[in-house]
Amino acid sequence: MAAITGRWEEKLRPEFGKAYYKELYQTVRKEYAGYRIYPPSGEIFTAFHLTPLEKVRVVILGQDPYHEEGQAHGLSFSVKPGIEIPPSLVNIYQELHDDLGCYIPDNGCLTHWAEQGVLLLNTILTVRAHRAFSHRGIGWENFTDAAIRVLDEEDRPMVFILWGRPAGEKKALIKNPKRLIIESPHPSPLSAYRGFFGSKPFSRTNRYLEENGLEPIDWQIKNIKGA
Repeated sequence: MAAITGRWEEKLRPEFGKAYYKELYQTVRKEYAGYRIYPPSGEIFTAFHLTPLEKVRVVILGQDPYHEEGQAHGLSFSVKPGIEIPPSLVNIYQELHDDLGCYIPDNGCLTHWAEQGVLLLNTILTVRAHRAFSHRGIGWENFTDAAIRVLDEEDRPMVFILWGRPAGEKKALIKNPKRLIIESPHPSPLSAYRGFFGSKPFSRTNRYLEENGLEPIDWQIKNIKGA
């Protein structure tokens, strides 16, 4: 696993010495040695690498990584360039189009968001190929809960976007009054029509940021083909 660095490492360092994390580390090593695991081991902490703690303005919580070949690269809801856009992200793009008028891009790579301060964090950071939630309960939830608590200690305005019940359960960890929490059903095709569509998370986020003197997010993901 590529090491976490910077202020993230400083704030999360106490976790590395805890019994659950030592067990998690050994479990993950054995999993990568014995099975096909996603994302590649060097990309487990991509969200922390692309979005330093001091730059986080928005947090979008996902569940666990995509579990098909070539999809996961350490950012929630994002896939690598050239990979078919998954159904949940198709719906996210549709809501983004309806909310802000952004065109729907030809790729699902969300690094542009991450580099602007949008932490795309899954609550579970690894998964066996073709087996969703196969790494549930091995310790990642403890670690990402710690990351959420670290975020909540930051003394600046921040937006948490919680899609679906598992993400919504993390609301209890968010206590700082300088937080906007946006909740809705998950963008999955199974639930998007229950209130995800029309929830306008992107414009609501930017309005809050601007009201607090912060730069809005440029949510438009650019096309890759023909660039």
